[in-house]
Amino acid sequence: METIGIYAQNARDSDRTFPDRSLRRLLQDSEYVRGLVQIVAPDIEVFLDFSRITYQKRSFISKALRERESDVLLSVPFQEDIDATDTDALLIYILIEHQSTVDKTMGFRLLSYMMQIWESQRQEWETEKLPENERRLQPILPILFYTGDRPWTVPVSLTAIMDVPEILKRFVPSFDTLFLGVKATEAEALTQSGHPLGWLLRVLQKEHSDETEISEALADAVSHLVSVDEDFAPQIAEALRYFVQLIFHRRSVDERDALVNIIRQHIQDPKELETMAQTTAEFLIEQGKAEGKQDAVLKLLRLRFQHVPEVLSREISNIHNITRLDTLLEQAMTAQSLDEIDTHFS
Repeated sequence: METIGIYAQNARDSDRTFPDRSLRRLLQDSEYVRGLVQIVAPDIEVFLDFSRITYQKRSFISKALRERESDVLLSVPFQEDIDATDTDALLIYILIEHQSTVDKTMGFRLLSYMMQIWESQRQEWETEKLPENERRLQPILPILFYTGDRPWTVPVSLTAIMDVPEILKRFVPSFDTLFLGVKATEAEALTQSGHPLGWLLRVLQKEHSDETEISEALADAVSHLVSVDEDFAPQIAEALRYFVQLIFHRRSVDERDALVNIIRQHIQDPKELETMAQTTAEFLIEQGKAEGKQDAVLKLLRLRFQHVPEVLSREISNIHNITRLDTLLEQAMTAQSLDEIDTHFS
């Protein structure tokens, strides 16, 4: 019983960390970063060269904060033909907030992180002994990426947590923050640019909606994604992976097969089907139990080969040895036909 409790706790922990992990994974792709900036600041996006993006270490943030926060820090050079600034690159700091409780201290948090970034740069000046005329702080573009359900109604500013007379407000530090409230943004505004991220976010908007609404959003998104330019192939594959994860982390067990099937119906590329199948298997393996791995093997086979004979299904369901099931999973991922699946291991 204790082991089952541990597995159940691992599954709950996986559900809680899903929003952070999934969006951070997406934003490790420079094209998805471009898509985000394109949605929140199209006037700035055109000046930046996302092909030369570099991801920055977060060592300036204390270990306790790194564990609590989900964020991404990166440097994006300006386009080479842009001569509007003496700064070579812009720092983009993306703070992902998925809690539905609106945090009035957000302005203070963002300013604190930006100050830590600049302090880290100042220390580099001294370490590298830069001449005074070369000591420059990089501008930071802060983006609050909010996926919670509750409307964000407080300003992202220091005055949100201050009782300050009007006459003294000019002494309070102020800065602009780009804000994307996914759930409150009009669906058409998310996809206006045509970037795959917008269609992904339209499905995220419906993560807690009824089955009809999320089914429609999923069908629209996948139908659009599979028809976009081939240049977006890596982003489409990642979006499909995200949809499968969203289904398994956010929807009830009795809805999952139908929702996954919506995705499969729109996919012709075997590689994309393979991505779906492996993502499904990864989730089910997280559950840790033999029953979960049996289910993972069967779902993987059905995704890859559509139909699994009843005899084979029964044989797999009767296997309880974890090592044998792990071997079967590996076979299911690479087999070219059902004939290659050996449940007896003779």
